[in-house]
Formats: sequence, C-alpha cells, structure tokens
Amino acid sequence: MADKTFAARALPHVHDHSSSTGLYVAGFVVFLVIALIAEMLAMKWRSWLPGAESEKTMIGGVKAAVHSFMSHIP
Repeated sequence: MADKTFAARALPHVHDHSSSTGLYVAGFVVFLVIALIAEMLAMKWRSWLPGAESEKTMIGGVKAAVHSFMSHIP
C-alpha cells in the first residue's frame, strides 16, 4: 500500500504584481480626491496625508502619501 501522508508546507509569500499595482492606483485615486476636495475648500491637506508634508506639488504630495501608505502593508 502506498504511503499517503502529506506534509503541510507553507507557501512562500509572493507579492502579486497586479494586486500591488491595483492597490497603488486605488490609494492614489483616494488620496488625490481628498487633496482635490481640500484644495477646492482652501484647506491645508498636506498635514493630513503621511509623507506629503514636505512636498511642493499636489501630485508629489499624493505620491508621497501613497508610498507611505504602501510601506505599512505587509
């Protein structure tokens, strides 16, 4: 009779490129909408988003915020 025991193996943690890209784009859109609304209301939004405090442009601030956000995801 054949031995039918199976050892449980942990699957290696592999980042799926498409899911990382999708998460980056979704975060960028959310932070961009926040920044645009706050800009239209003349609010100081850079202090709300992590990493955006020292950026000069809106897009640069949003990119910095998304990179800070993505660095906290395992």
